Amino acid sequence: MMATGAGSTSGSLPAAAVVAACALIFTVASFWWLNARQGKLRSYPPHTFAAAATRQKTLIRIPLVLFNTGPKPIVILDMRLDVAGESQEDATLPWSSTRDRIRPEPDDGLRLPAVFAVSGRTAEQTFIEFSTPFPNFTPQIREYQASLKCRVGHRKKWITVIDFPLHLENVSTPGSYIAYSNAPNVTEGAKAPKPEAISTD
Repeated sequence: MMATGAGSTSGSLPAAAVVAACALIFTVASFWWLNARQGKLRSYPPHTFAAAATRQKTLIRIPLVLFNTGPKPIVILDMRLDVAGESQEDATLPWSSTRDRIRPEPDDGLRLPAVFAVSGRTAEQTFIEFSTPFPNFTPQIREYQASLKCRVGHRKKWITVIDFPLHLENVSTPGSYIAYSNAPNVTEGAKAPKPEAISTD
């Protein structure tokens, strides 16, 4: 009886060790997932935009929601807007400023580009202005494919956060900096309300 009991005890030790090892692995993996995992940066297509396009300057302002899917903060070092059209119309618009609203107004909170962080599992709303201060890109009044790209602290290369259609065919007054709907082929009556135009000079 004693020999049988001893054999049963020794046979149960490996099973107990496996259970303990699995519990440890689960604990470590759970801690990493909940507290140490590096998430991804997500965004969503904008409903509106503001734009002006002249031979001297192109301005495009986009309302962005940046969502960090992981628990660790994501540091955003830089942003740019790649706009793709026909081959001669492709352009990259650098981040020129941050504003506090989509509608261009004299008191819309101009801030120069600056590094900022999106905390873990949170969303950050921001209004980013992209521009070309030289006449290398004057967009046509048509739909373009736009890509928001970011440089983040934990990656060496630019990442694409979102691709979306940019409906510049809705721009009715290219020489004035005003807001428009980003829905396709919006009629004049459905466009965003027009405030006093802001000069791009």
